Amino acid sequence: QLQLVESGGDLVQPGGSLRLSCAASGDTLANYDIGWFRQAPGQGRERVSCISRTGGSTDYANSVKGRFTIFRDNAENTVYLQMNSLKPEDTAVYFCAMGFSRLCNPGDFGSWGQGTQVTVSS
Repeated sequence: QLQLVESGGDLVQPGGSLRLSCAASGDTLANYDIGWFRQAPGQGRERVSCISRTGGSTDYANSVKGRFTIFRDNAENTVYLQMNSLKPEDTAVYFCAMGFSRLCNPGDFGSWGQGTQVTVSS
């Protein structure tokens, strides 16, 4: 049975860094495009970043471009989101998802993890 598990969320001060991990069991991440999305309290789910199956194509929301980096280690069956220069507005629950997507739309992803909380606050 496929399961996606996010980890790495934490409380961090503004300007700090975190690395989120998305690990899969029951399937091979290398067969899928992977997306990171986030949801802040009272808001809808927001696209953060996506990476293609080979890792050759990546996509970022303008709000995180230049600060976040998505990359994958298919041998480890894991996708990462490196987050630098974190801001309070990055506070949200971060989810990873797998599917087939060219435009990084949440509706393209059929399997989702449970999320990991990122809080950016002094």
